[in-house]
Amino acid sequence: MKWAARLASKYLPVPDSLSGERADAALAKMLGISRSQAADLLAEGAVTRAGKTLGKSDRLELDQIIEVELVERSTEPEVIAQDVAELKVVFQDEHMIVIDKPAGVVSHPSLGFDGPSVPGVLLARGIQLATSGAQERQGIVQRLDVGTSGLMVLAKGERAYSVLKQAFRDRTVKKTYHALAQGHPDPAQGTIDTPIARSTKHDYKFTISADGKNAVTHYKTIELLPSAALMEIGLETGRTHQIRVHFAHFRHPLVGDPLYGSDPKLAAALKLDRQWLHAHKLAFAHPISGDWVEFVSEYPQELKLALDRLRDVDFRL
Repeated sequence: MKWAARLASKYLPVPDSLSGERADAALAKMLGISRSQAADLLAEGAVTRAGKTLGKSDRLELDQIIEVELVERSTEPEVIAQDVAELKVVFQDEHMIVIDKPAGVVSHPSLGFDGPSVPGVLLARGIQLATSGAQERQGIVQRLDVGTSGLMVLAKGERAYSVLKQAFRDRTVKKTYHALAQGHPDPAQGTIDTPIARSTKHDYKFTISADGKNAVTHYKTIELLPSAALMEIGLETGRTHQIRVHFAHFRHPLVGDPLYGSDPKLAAALKLDRQWLHAHKLAFAHPISGDWVEFVSEYPQELKLALDRLRDVDFRL
């Protein structure tokens, strides 16, 4: 990305969910960047608390104010070619490409994130996307959180881009996620229909708000496990952090998601450093032929291992 020389400060109050966390882990969640990038900011002395430089292993406390010195960009972010072997191409033709995105890869470049991006990986592999719009969003018709893995579709041509964008707006795309929620949701299946808006307290979070955008999440329990339940989730809408916010509101935050109130002890017991959330299935009409297509993604290794640990008869929290 291209950055200006001018510096800007960002002030971040520490929420309850991140109290007691290491500075590098908490900062990564607050800014939506990788832990290594957060560690770099801390190592550069760009993060302070009450005027004193924070180290990456320092622990944060509730309601402390952290100041982060960021470099503001003078232009729109560039797509930088950077391959990530874990990102798999599930399908592609001359019109579109379906990928299986690993956690840690951002859907498109943005301020504060210098790690790999989906367009950057595809650029490194010589795959061209639709040319309309800003460069960093070319071909992007949907997004996944950086900490969420699974299926994404991108457009390779203008016609496909237009048709796919409209399909997402019309809610004809079937998006199925699997998630591990804390506790055992009751009822075991149902619909969460509550609007979501950006938090007025923390600009890196979202919250339930009557003034927010309509958001509808359907869910059903697949498997009950110690301290958690494996859920199948269907989205009618695609708001930022929708599943995470809705399940936190339901008082069953996703395992490994302390930003929205999960138990860090459970995540630690499962050796999980990301939210257990995976875009498992994607189905839609092909943007050119109109044929119905369906794609399925298996769980990545870290999610499989967490499930196996929960299924172990000797598991204790």
